[in-house]
Amino acid sequence: MKNLVQLITYVNRLSQYNSGLGIRQLSHLLNNPLKNIFQGGVHLLPFYYPIDGADAGYDPIDHTSVDPSLGTWEDIKSLSENFDLMGDIIVNHVSSKSKEFLDVLENGEKSEYYNLFLKYSDFFDNNNAQEEIAKIYRPRPGSPFTVKTFNNGDTGIFWTTFTSEQMDINVKDPNGVRYLESLLDLFAQNGLKSIRLDAAGYAIKKIGTSCFMIDETYEFIDEFTKKAKTRGMEVLVEIHSYFQDQIEIAKKVDYVYDFALPPLILHTLYTGNTEGLKSWVEISPRNCVTVLDTHDGIGVIDIGPKGDLPGIIPDKEIDNLVESIHEKSQGQSRKATGEAASNLDLYQVNCTYYDALGRNNRDYIIARAIQFFSPGTPQVYYVGFLAGENDMKLLDETKVGRDINRHYYSEDEILLDLEKPVVKDLIKLIEFRNSNPAFNGTFNLDSDSDQSIILRWELDDYWTQLSLDFSNDKFQITSSQEAPLSFDSF
Repeated sequence: MKNLVQLITYVNRLSQYNSGLGIRQLSHLLNNPLKNIFQGGVHLLPFYYPIDGADAGYDPIDHTSVDPSLGTWEDIKSLSENFDLMGDIIVNHVSSKSKEFLDVLENGEKSEYYNLFLKYSDFFDNNNAQEEIAKIYRPRPGSPFTVKTFNNGDTGIFWTTFTSEQMDINVKDPNGVRYLESLLDLFAQNGLKSIRLDAAGYAIKKIGTSCFMIDETYEFIDEFTKKAKTRGMEVLVEIHSYFQDQIEIAKKVDYVYDFALPPLILHTLYTGNTEGLKSWVEISPRNCVTVLDTHDGIGVIDIGPKGDLPGIIPDKEIDNLVESIHEKSQGQSRKATGEAASNLDLYQVNCTYYDALGRNNRDYIIARAIQFFSPGTPQVYYVGFLAGENDMKLLDETKVGRDINRHYYSEDEILLDLEKPVVKDLIKLIEFRNSNPAFNGTFNLDSDSDQSIILRWELDDYWTQLSLDFSNDKFQITSSQEAPLSFDSF
């Protein structure tokens, strides 16, 4: 993975084409108005059939098929000739409408795919269930099981970690192994360089455990990563968890997300206190991908406590952080967060990052600067790149909380937003991050007080640093190559 800024985007939401030209339109955007900006490549969020399912592509009916409204695998391969591409492999589940599960509903135990799907009866009898089920970690409320009716009228109870339409698969079953290996082959054949391993933390179930990131899960991820590497691909693991767990996870994988960084940057900008941010940056994994926003919400579990173990910042400050997001967004994030908005991830706040900062251009550029100067490879979400605002219309239409930060852009909108001063400043910052050699060198953290932070990179005779001090309202980016970076949006 190149140490350069990457774009994260849905094909159909940054390029509104429904005539099979979505991928080609995205290529046009990347090669024209966005030319030379995202030199690190592009993370394509699910482009499989269907892109408009129950979970925005994360419940694939056919993981091997590009949604025809977007294009074909040939279009993906063509795009990969000019950009390093990352794609999602969803290892934990498939759609209840997949051909495999429909075959199970039709043929029951006689189906060749019957053992591909995890069932209540695979683990429990009626005597030991409740106590063991209570141990299972689940990011969403309710039971991890769903009753399904076979075509003959009989019923079965299936494991569904996420929604009732996302059927958990047995990744150790021969069908499961063949299925996942076929996806690796398909990705490699069509030029993808990296894989985002989605929902991997839940892939292995073992009674008597939490069924989340257990020892056997690490073994599965390690085995899967080795298979990817033999095909010339790297693996990024997507896991929200306690910050110390993330450090341990990072030791065993290629790359992890730094999900603690986004809420800590907000906390710093809200309070003027840099202690939480500094304590994390000192110990954060160096083999990480940094983000401020993604297709999901702003997580708080990543900086919070775990049982009796303390979080990076105290519980009360986390509560204040969440309330501050709601206040800065004029209450819009509150409407998109929680069960009332069909938000299934109760540890996430749904809001654009720009709105979480009250649409303050200076704070937004400072937030991006901290991201780019923190250890790791930066990714920028398409809405965040355009300093997007909360899409209340889409939220009202779908009643899905995360859609507040999943706007559908027309090309005209993109061209207009590229003229916004804050977007021009962000592009300037991206170009600086991509071109300065010091970011390939040694990282150092310094500070004069709990209100200041200095993030510095050095390589041979090159150096650059970000200085932030809330006591005197100082924000400056300097380097050995040029005058301090200037911005025009504030």
